[in-house]
Amino acid sequence: MKTIYNFSAGPAMVDPTVMRQIQAELLDYKGTGMSIMEMSHRSALFEAVVNDAKDNLRQLMDIPEHYEILFLQGGASLQFSMIPMNLMFKHQRAAYLNSGVWSQKAIDEAKRHGEVIIVGDNANMMHKSLPLCDVLPDSLDYAYYVTNNTIYGTQFKQIPMEHAVLVADMSSDILSKPIDVSKHALIFAGAQKNLGIAGVTIVIIRKDLIREDVGVDTMLRYATHQKANSLYNTPASFSLYVLKKVTDWLLETGLETITKRNEFKAGLLYETIDKSTLFSNDIKAEDRSLMNVVFTTNDAKLDETFINFAKSYDCVNIKGYRSVGGMRASLYNAMPVEGVKKLIEAMNAFEAEVKA
Repeated sequence: MKTIYNFSAGPAMVDPTVMRQIQAELLDYKGTGMSIMEMSHRSALFEAVVNDAKDNLRQLMDIPEHYEILFLQGGASLQFSMIPMNLMFKHQRAAYLNSGVWSQKAIDEAKRHGEVIIVGDNANMMHKSLPLCDVLPDSLDYAYYVTNNTIYGTQFKQIPMEHAVLVADMSSDILSKPIDVSKHALIFAGAQKNLGIAGVTIVIIRKDLIREDVGVDTMLRYATHQKANSLYNTPASFSLYVLKKVTDWLLETGLETITKRNEFKAGLLYETIDKSTLFSNDIKAEDRSLMNVVFTTNDAKLDETFINFAKSYDCVNIKGYRSVGGMRASLYNAMPVEGVKKLIEAMNAFEAEVKA
């Protein structure tokens, strides 16, 4: 089978080792004669998948026991609403660091439930650098930030602010490097970038924040899903199964190895861009993302020509986000070093052709 390097920002690549394991089990899971897709979510075998996935995450991220791990539906975008619904009740206000499209969407939803204080915003710089956080005001229910911005190609290398109830959207860089869970009260992420396929959202939340008396509908309460071990209703069973398989692979590979590989891949690509006289990246160097590398020729037609040219090198889905343009190479955990080298080969060949 032909090898294709999928640089999509999500859904993204799944490691071929994991894919082969899934293929082998697809028609007959553990001798049951059933696919995991057909299996009752109330069965002991499926509940074991859920519990194993939770155990894997707890081990990989060193999640303390006083944190709950939930597997929810509705995408990471539903958390834009669930977070204020469940946390914004004492002071009715929260602080948000606005670093791009996804934080702005979260801000817009939070405003439906209380006061939102913007403690940093770089929209006037077209999000080409990360905002600095102002001093946080008193009487906040929580403070919120996005760790990595897929659209603009920026990433916080350090936690940008401190608060007793710190919330982080880690959808695009979770488990790409070690993070200190204990410095956060709630972490959430869609699975379809570094943890598998679309359909399941991981929420890691301090147990003392899970309350029944928040006055929201049953399905929108974290307490509902905690009590039911994330099986209150029929879950995205196949997505959960894939997440379990991906976390098995991450444990076997080791997060330290994954981190070094991610740094190496991004380093190769940024070095190529910085040396190029055709391609450029105008993100502040210290804010550059290791997950999503954006670049351009500064000519929309030439960008489009290169996107098509790269396909001849088996590099696909490098088109930038529609509001930004240019190119974007997403280097999530499953992207091999060989894929990045192939993209660099395409870039060098295209530049030579343009200059000829």
